[in-house]
Amino acid sequence: MAAQPTPEPIVSSPIARGAPRWLLPVGLAALLVGCATPPSEPPADVLPAGWQAPLPHGGQAARMADWWSQFDDPLLTRLIDTAQRQNPTLAQATARIRQARAAAQASGAARWPSLDARAGVSRSSTELPPSPGVQTSGSVSLDALWEIDLFGSVRHGVAAAEARAAGSLAQWHNARVSLAAEVANAYVGLRTCEAVLAVYEQDAASLANTAGLTQQKVKAGFDAPANLALANASAAEAANRVVAQRADCDVAVKQLVQLTALPEAGLREQLAARRALLPRPGALSVASVPAELLSQRPDLAASEREIAAASSDVGAARADRFPRLSLAGSIGRAGVRVAGDTVSGNTWSIGPSLLAPLFDAGRRRAAVDAAEARYDEAVAAYRERALAAVREVEESLVRLDAAEKREADAERAAQGYAEFLAAAETQWRVGTGSLLDLEQARRSALAARAGLLQVQRERVAAWLALYKAMGGGWSRDAAGTATTAALAPADTQGNPNPNTNR
Repeated sequence: MAAQPTPEPIVSSPIARGAPRWLLPVGLAALLVGCATPPSEPPADVLPAGWQAPLPHGGQAARMADWWSQFDDPLLTRLIDTAQRQNPTLAQATARIRQARAAAQASGAARWPSLDARAGVSRSSTELPPSPGVQTSGSVSLDALWEIDLFGSVRHGVAAAEARAAGSLAQWHNARVSLAAEVANAYVGLRTCEAVLAVYEQDAASLANTAGLTQQKVKAGFDAPANLALANASAAEAANRVVAQRADCDVAVKQLVQLTALPEAGLREQLAARRALLPRPGALSVASVPAELLSQRPDLAASEREIAAASSDVGAARADRFPRLSLAGSIGRAGVRVAGDTVSGNTWSIGPSLLAPLFDAGRRRAAVDAAEARYDEAVAAYRERALAAVREVEESLVRLDAAEKREADAERAAQGYAEFLAAAETQWRVGTGSLLDLEQARRSALAARAGLLQVQRERVAAWLALYKAMGGGWSRDAAGTATTAALAPADTQGNPNPNTNR
């Protein structure tokens, strides 16, 4: 059987069949105007020019980025490092970065031609002339396809994927900042709880001693039985406070166990050395807080990238309404065997094709509307996040300023009530004071000491809130380097580098 002639290339493009060339640039210009996208930058009228709240110490202090090193408690820094290595929250954020980067890589691949190898063989039977009998046919070919991105559909898709990858990176930094602040808050809360527990334990011991002395006085006839009932009731109340406070401290330890993923027994051993001591930096003060630094918050940076991604999604949806131009090509070899005779030969084809949407019942228009709505949602979400950021900074500054002013008064109150309690105890022991007056003095002194500890905790907590509200010292310029160091190396289990610092 004679060899069949090589097939002619298939050409399906109307442009290649003599369409007027002047239509192409005119059509392109008109369509590119239609593919215009909304602004990819966030609104600039949200962040304030300055702050209404006062800056403690006139705003003179060290940078927030190395704030943890200012503390007099190295255990706090170690716990934050441990949490940032082992907490599942950062592992999830790391996985989301890898997902976003893979999506961006997949979108970018659409800009290039695809090349596929194809091979197949089949057997068939026919009784029809001119070649009745069993036939065996086979072919092998290389197929190439390239969609020419005339109207930016691929370009916008790539831009959206890259923006979301950058946003996931910013969210990773935001997770680190939030986790550090959460660990610090839990640690300060535990130390405050331990300090209050120490006060309650001292008070309970004192009340138990008072109850014992009162019982001796009643037996000797020097005091009324009602005073013994009062003393025993006060001692029982103090013991009840101790039990409740100790339970609160145990709960605080378990919170740190969850945040750091450390064994509880080992964590308690580390915590024992500085029991009831609140961590404090060398000088409790805040850095100057210019309003433009809010743009350094990683969560706001992530919101900005989401606006850029949504803007690109609008462009991609609009471009999808216009024709798609593709260039396809194939080269291969095919053969057929019939009744012992074999026919084989080379095949090839190349040519453009144009796909123009004519009717889709409004599907593409609806996709554009949905993309535009998502863009409006992203802009509104940025405004909401920015306004919340301003509120967080303002609240932190107010609380920090108030706690600083209150601490001196709280110290004087605690000192004064302690001196009054000492005088009341002396009067009671010598018989010139009543037990009721002593108990009132004790309650006042106890409340003043607990109040002082609470104010000290609020001051550190306000500083922590300001640290988080200003992005924790995160910088756009340094973000890429830090993240590359954190994500690139992996251990034998495929996990991110376990030696990553803050």
